[in-house]
Amino acid sequence: MESEDYRIKLRERGLKVTPQRLAVFEAVDVLHDHPTAEEVGQFIRKKYPDIATGTVYKTLETLVEKDILKRVKTDHGLLRYDAVKDQHHHIYCTHCDRIEDYYDSELTEMIYDYFEKKRIPDFKIEDVKLQIVGMYTDKRDGVRKK
Repeated sequence: MESEDYRIKLRERGLKVTPQRLAVFEAVDVLHDHPTAEEVGQFIRKKYPDIATGTVYKTLETLVEKDILKRVKTDHGLLRYDAVKDQHHHIYCTHCDRIEDYYDSELTEMIYDYFEKKRIPDFKIEDVKLQIVGMYTDKRDGVRKK
């Protein structure tokens, strides 16, 4: 995304454009590896060394509340953040705690078709997020590196 795209997205969601919001939004988008709040803070501090950790956390939560970012939870209890709004799922490696986007329109369609047939009483599905949990393996050393 370009700098102006971040500004437009914030305004569209009714948020005032501030340097902190721009920096946090851009960090999650640029890092693109589902960063934690700490990783976002480290990235931002290269340009804004005085930004408070609390400001990073509060800004991330505001961007989640306004549906600009999504939270992604891991088995280790870490909260990570995702700026990708396209329909996608996640592959999660339990060994290295890595999360990758997984795009498969056929799988998504199959899931929605299934729930269309197997309705859940008194429940309207708004979104389906699949997290595929496993471990990367590599013949050389047994684990795929980050």
